[in-house]
Amino acid sequence: MKSALSDFVFGKKGIYGILHLIILVMSLFLVISISVDTFKGIPFYTQSSYMKTQLWICLWFLFDFVLEFFLSKHKGRYLRTHFIFLLVAIPYQNIIAYYGWTFSPEVTYLLRFIPLLRGGYALAIVVGWLTYNRASSLFVSYLTMLLATVYFSSLAFFVLEHKVNPLVNGYGDALWWAFMDVTTVGSNIIAVTTTGRVLSVLLAALGMMMFPIFTVYITNLIQQSNKRKKQYYEAEEQQKKAAVQKQAAAEKPAVQNTQG
Repeated sequence: MKSALSDFVFGKKGIYGILHLIILVMSLFLVISISVDTFKGIPFYTQSSYMKTQLWICLWFLFDFVLEFFLSKHKGRYLRTHFIFLLVAIPYQNIIAYYGWTFSPEVTYLLRFIPLLRGGYALAIVVGWLTYNRASSLFVSYLTMLLATVYFSSLAFFVLEHKVNPLVNGYGDALWWAFMDVTTVGSNIIAVTTTGRVLSVLLAALGMMMFPIFTVYITNLIQQSNKRKKQYYEAEEQQKKAAVQKQAAAEKPAVQNTQG
């Protein structure tokens, strides 16, 4: 028996629904892999199994881009609006390993997040499908992307800062820093590394852009609720008036018969 989600995706979204679900599952696998390696301190860039897995996932992302390009009715528009997904689908780590280029472990770690940009887009789309209207879809998509960005930033901040920053003793400190930065309130944890400082600025800028969207959404919900209440009371008032008029019309012949 099909679930409501699978029926909606496979029935109404067709091939695009299937592609986005596959991308989402692959991206979640990468997220779990990055999280486990981060918390356990595993040097992932020395693991051939991880490199092969990431290569195949990136190749699938490239295949998805090419397939959606050919299925698109407006190919020029699709290329302009989705070209970034072609760039993030390139397996940079495998190319670097093939040519023997060397970067710092921190830079190599950050490169792992590039394919997840494609997965984040798929996640926002799939989550948006589950909402009941366009405004809610947009809001939930933005919220999902915001939380995903906060999580990935906290992971990167933890890896970069916990060895050199005495204020970052564990991942909980990094997560606290990320949430406080994105709310633009700020925390007592100050970034020491250059990348950590860049992340601090980006999270604050993201928060300034995203939170007004939440304010607009909540305001829209309140306005819609007030409108529905007004329509409900107006409908009740009209029903009462109609009932009174009907009763008066029914009583009028009775009064005339009595007088006659």
